[in-house]
Amino acid sequence: MRKTSLDSIYHLAQIDERVVFLGSDLGVGVLDVMKQEFPDRFYMEGVAEQHIIGMAAGLAMEGFLPYVNTIATFLTRRCFEQVVVDLSLHKLPVRLIGNGGGAVYAPLGPTHQAIEDIAIMRVIPNMTIVAPCDADEARRLMQKTLDWPNPIYIRLAKGGDAIVSKPDAGFEIGKGILMREPGEVLFITTGIMTQRAILASQYLADNKIKSGVLHLHTVKPIDKHLLLELAATVRLVVTVEEHVLAGGLGSAVLEILNDAAMKQLPRILRFGIPDRFADEYGSQDSLLDSWGLEPESLANRVREVLIG
Repeated sequence: MRKTSLDSIYHLAQIDERVVFLGSDLGVGVLDVMKQEFPDRFYMEGVAEQHIIGMAAGLAMEGFLPYVNTIATFLTRRCFEQVVVDLSLHKLPVRLIGNGGGAVYAPLGPTHQAIEDIAIMRVIPNMTIVAPCDADEARRLMQKTLDWPNPIYIRLAKGGDAIVSKPDAGFEIGKGILMREPGEVLFITTGIMTQRAILASQYLADNKIKSGVLHLHTVKPIDKHLLLELAATVRLVVTVEEHVLAGGLGSAVLEILNDAAMKQLPRILRFGIPDRFADEYGSQDSLLDSWGLEPESLANRVREVLIG
């Protein structure tokens, strides 16, 4: 997913001379082809993430379209003030591409695990947040970033994940995609958790429980209309996210359903990362499983709630 997104920046640079790439201490060889073809639009800075946010803001004010890439925790935790004051306050069209959303960097421990990045970015006015579910969708997203007027935070997974998106579903920033038609249950998810929700939905189908999957690749601005339309048809709404429960996708869904004052509010079940830092090291999958985000575990918990 990361390689697809970075390669897309090079292709965008070929068709739009405003496109500029800024990286923060990334590995040797990252976007070498762009560096060679457009040396005046390629900048690899050192370990100075706050600096490149300010640099990107200055470039945007001069009419450029900066794409900034580094580890997600460094773009969000470390650069919060710069993102707020330099970018969002001025509605500048800077694209922040965060590597390793969620538990991707599980082996490096909690300092590198972006478990609260959506919450951090969601509270910032004028900020857009997008988490594609696979590399193909990431490519479609990048094509839509040229003309989006405000700053965007793009949350990327590690790459190599299964392809579950479909070209005929299209892609529009701010518009959800229904992956499976709902029955009694509606899973609402984002990023690569959409893949796990689809598998959980299949487990439920094997047990004669029909469930749908709504993929909200754009967490902000969220697709309120589609969310409310589908939620009104089900008994149980289940949010699944690779993020702490406070302030993430589940919180956004709760806010929308509450504010809509629905006549018949469905029961809501939220799955995510518990309110603590990881106390073990391992793979991304091992951590997700330890947090109860394994597809079969999700399905079993939903069955328990439905059976009552």
